[in-house]
Amino acid sequence: MKIEFKNFFTSGWDIEDSVTDVKSQYQMLNIALILSLLGLIFGIISNIISLKIDIVYVEIFLIIFNIGMFFFLRRDKKYFNLMTNMLTFQFAFLFLYLMYASEPSAMKHVWLFTYPIIILYFQEMKQAVLWLCFLILMIFIAPFQPFVDIAYTFHQITYILIVVLIVSFIMYFYKVKIDEAKKIIFEQQKELQLFNTELEEKIKEKTSELKELNESLEIKVKDKVTELIAKDKLLTVQSKQAVMGEMLGMIAHQWRQPLSNITLQISNLHIKRLLGEDVSVQESDKMLNDISDTIVYLSETIDDFKTYFRPNKEKDSVEIHELLQRAINFTIPRTKDIDVEIVNDKKSDIVAKVYVNELIQVILNLINNALDAIAESDIKNAKIFLYAKENEDSISIFVKDNGNGISKENLSHIFEPYFSTKGKNGTGLGLYMSQMLIQKQFQGEIRVKSLKEGTIFEVEILKEIL
Repeated sequence: MKIEFKNFFTSGWDIEDSVTDVKSQYQMLNIALILSLLGLIFGIISNIISLKIDIVYVEIFLIIFNIGMFFFLRRDKKYFNLMTNMLTFQFAFLFLYLMYASEPSAMKHVWLFTYPIIILYFQEMKQAVLWLCFLILMIFIAPFQPFVDIAYTFHQITYILIVVLIVSFIMYFYKVKIDEAKKIIFEQQKELQLFNTELEEKIKEKTSELKELNESLEIKVKDKVTELIAKDKLLTVQSKQAVMGEMLGMIAHQWRQPLSNITLQISNLHIKRLLGEDVSVQESDKMLNDISDTIVYLSETIDDFKTYFRPNKEKDSVEIHELLQRAINFTIPRTKDIDVEIVNDKKSDIVAKVYVNELIQVILNLINNALDAIAESDIKNAKIFLYAKENEDSISIFVKDNGNGISKENLSHIFEPYFSTKGKNGTGLGLYMSQMLIQKQFQGEIRVKSLKEGTIFEVEILKEIL
């Protein structure tokens, strides 16, 4: 059987991530066999040096036994449970042999304390208790049986058994807590996957509606192009459906990247498990918290659009660089994927009273545009710089990238609605929406400057919105 190295610790079998427990048990069984082999080899060397040849023969037999287990694991999956029982039997036999044949001064009985770990991981709870009781009974009767003279006193045997029991209780409660934590994580992952699936279906449905509305609107614009040019190129939409289509387009545009971030985080977790990397509870909790924050942001985006034209929205005081960092955090999974560094270049504290969510939306859109430009240009050492400058009555926020810049023919059109250089992947509403937000809500302006070594967007807003 040809075994790829990446599947070595799963005995050469491709095991899907959906059966994580089975995969981890295969991995731990192979690791236990390898460590057992190393321990037996160490024991052989030690016993040869100390001229204890009888134990060497036993250890050689157990090495052959381990090698046979390796082959059986790779022959058929049905042998897995048998091999776990054989491993447990091997350890039980070895520990009993050490207790009956060795002396206390040799300290070989310390290996006995690994036994609770083996049985509690590889055996069901009832079977683990039976194996542990069997081992304890065989050790307990050792001083009383008439067949083999042992070097351990009844006091020493009792002391060792008490320590084994303490270790067993510690491992039992630890295993219970780990199992509870795994159960919670798996349930949360299932809920998240279900939510993500439902959300994608809704987005597809809304995108389909938007596409139909856009196609209808394009026909109307084409028919009215002469009239629109004569009216100073003003883009006006008369029907209620067109307005709804525009708003749906904005929502879809704002949701696309956060949804991609959620998908990337879930994919990263799957990849780690596929590579056999341990994922800690803390790392899983952090990932779930990040996804939860993204979902809250999506909800807040809907609320922002509902209250978009209301004059009584509340303004909050915020340090601008902290706000920039919040926008950066949403793009971290994507920056890792395309290897881009985002620098929040803070020179001093700059505080302003603004609509926080709307400003984050604008900055996030500019960052995503810069990431798109860098991804298409395949630039090495790609970087995006965010920094702010405090003016007398206003604040300027800069988003600078080292991409290939914007062509002259596109530069004059980038703030027009439905203009996009991304083909089918773009709606052409991102910069138009951002400019509209800054002008209407912040009494400001977005300016752009294209250079050979990149593009600089400047967002100028009042320090305190009127």
